[in-house]
Amino acid sequence: MARKVAIENMREVLLQRREALRKALKGDLSLLNELRAQAAGDVVDFAIDSAQDEINSQIAEAESRELGQIEEALKRMKEGSYGQCEGCGTNIPVIRLQALPYATYCIQCQQEIEQNGELSRSAGDWSRVLDSSDDDTLISDLEMDVS
Repeated sequence: MARKVAIENMREVLLQRREALRKALKGDLSLLNELRAQAAGDVVDFAIDSAQDEINSQIAEAESRELGQIEEALKRMKEGSYGQCEGCGTNIPVIRLQALPYATYCIQCQQEIEQNGELSRSAGDWSRVLDSSDDDTLISDLEMDVS
């Protein structure tokens, strides 16, 4: 039951983040267009403007990628597959979903992908160790030493 409530809460978080990203992307694109319209200055100004345009472009690309991941997470919520690992099919721990609401892999599968570039189908089922379906632990309940 606690998992279901946590997932419902994450839907609101995803919707709010989606709206914020949409506004940011809309603002970033209009700002870039305004900067290009003011293209007066010397070579140094042009170099600085180009560097800033590149940074803005990279930020917009990352935000756009995140927006796509959020859209996919919302789609999975509608389909009823949200929170299930695409690699091994087990439930992704709630604490991971709270940290990364659009995660599609459990920690074990994600680590394997990062190390090997792909999933090995012989991966063990770590879901029982990392998460139980009736665990009420929230990320805010944990004490972490980040020093």
